[in-house]
Amino acid sequence: MAPNKRGGKQKSTQIVDKKNEAPPSPFKRPPEVLEPFINALDKKHVYVTHIDNKPAEFKRKIFLVPVGMNIVVVLLFVLRMWWILPWYWSLIMTGLGHDNETTWNTADSTWSEIAWEIGKRSGTMMIDFILFIFVWPWPVEFVAGRARGNPCQWRWQVGFREHEIYVRRSREWDQALTDIFTDEGSKKILLTYINHATSPILQEQKTGYLLMNGHWDLDWTRMILAHRLVDKKEIALEAFKSVVLVHHADYGWIVYDVRGSGASSEDERRRQVFAFRDVLIALGKEDLFYRWVEIVQFEATQPGGFGPKEQEAAAKRIRELFKNENINFDELWKKSVGI
Repeated sequence: MAPNKRGGKQKSTQIVDKKNEAPPSPFKRPPEVLEPFINALDKKHVYVTHIDNKPAEFKRKIFLVPVGMNIVVVLLFVLRMWWILPWYWSLIMTGLGHDNETTWNTADSTWSEIAWEIGKRSGTMMIDFILFIFVWPWPVEFVAGRARGNPCQWRWQVGFREHEIYVRRSREWDQALTDIFTDEGSKKILLTYINHATSPILQEQKTGYLLMNGHWDLDWTRMILAHRLVDKKEIALEAFKSVVLVHHADYGWIVYDVRGSGASSEDERRRQVFAFRDVLIALGKEDLFYRWVEIVQFEATQPGGFGPKEQEAAAKRIRELFKNENINFDELWKKSVGI
């Protein structure tokens, strides 16, 4: 669980209300604008939100994959039931004393024949048990899951959008956390999972639907809520960009400053480069991207370093390069990376 129920034993006379105080760095108070969203969160979990800017058509194609898989599972389930239910019914009738094709005359059988028949029937039952417990629930959870909503409900209410809010919720690893401000081990575990989950490269290369893994689930109900709040103009879409929410027993809900991490800043710069490249490729100007990279690398490796004057000269060359292709570099950069 999140670090709100393991803050260590404290005497009642020593309890200090810190909910109005600033938490230790790199954590801080969440923006007040997110309060309607935060009020709906489960204090036991850690939450990560981000905005997926992949094209809506691409997201539709990605979503069709699990839809198709679950349809296949349902069809196989129906086929299996059609084939195996009469056999189980015959076994039941045999147990009630009615002879049929499943009735086995043990008196005229050898021990090896009896063992073989028991093994076959036990194997069939074991296969059906495994399918019933581990496979058949997939379509049910996909269409009618209630614990954290379900993908069909999410798509039905949100649809496919160019800018979608994804909310990930921590899985069982959060149960090992104690007080992250007094236990360095818990803090290290938390930040390790957070830094990996918020890597701009990861979020740029994968659409949000593919970010489910052994450490994070997608919280469909909170994703629907987030979009509803944005649609009602109660919260701006950008408020959900790279937000990490953690509940602490003393400080209440706090957010992790993702941009305060040096590694995250480097990842963010890489993400911007990849995003810029993708936009140029979409425009059929992939060669322009590599010429841009060449100019930057050339200027950065010149004797004397890459100071303000050199940066200004490189920027001028780059703008002229893009201008010759009838592209405004500054506008395209802002559009592609969002700054």
